[in-house]
Amino acid sequence: MIFLVLGRGKTGQVVADVAAQRGHSVRVIGEEENANASALTGPMLAQFDVVIDFTTPQAVIPNMRACLANGARVVVGTTGWYEKLPEIRAICDRRNGALLYGANFSIGVQVMYELAYRLVPLVHGFELSIRETHHESKKDAPSGTALALKQTLLEMDPTLKIDITSYREGEAVGTHVISARLGDDVVEIRHEAISRRSFAEGAVRAAEWLSGKTGCYDFKEIYPLLG
Repeated sequence: MIFLVLGRGKTGQVVADVAAQRGHSVRVIGEEENANASALTGPMLAQFDVVIDFTTPQAVIPNMRACLANGARVVVGTTGWYEKLPEIRAICDRRNGALLYGANFSIGVQVMYELAYRLVPLVHGFELSIRETHHESKKDAPSGTALALKQTLLEMDPTLKIDITSYREGEAVGTHVISARLGDDVVEIRHEAISRRSFAEGAVRAAEWLSGKTGCYDFKEIYPLLG
């Protein structure tokens, strides 16, 4: 397949490397080459099977609009834009397009979501909180993953009060902890990303899965289908 990776940041580069290692052809363009999605024209996008976006919350909205308007399939690993999700879903449906987005493409984090579902019935009366740590240059806080974990917990019990604490430290790739406390008892579920490769592998496998499909998908819904 031929992939277009949007974003020359650290994760975007790892995505390009993983895609190449899996036998795909890859082109990468940075935000400086694609201001307000100016590079994403119909003829340009027609060269690629799937577009993979790891840019910024500001850049991703025009990128998705341009990709979907021109019939491109797009995988979005950028977070911090989900207030626009109804609009983007509507464009995808109207254009019969293909969009796959996710707060986190790590398979380990998907397991954490499942554990969060199972945790809530077991810790009735406990005080729940989430803390997350990322690198200093991360644009959004709380992280999209932390917000998704909170939403997962609230789906099981909408009355829960859950605080999120965010830390931005050095080059930390990403750590998320769900903590349940009752008196002197503390139960925690923790996921730490050792490198960006886990995100990249999930995103590339998602792009492989999306090729040839239409529709709008959340990665946490389809990751078991990746094999």
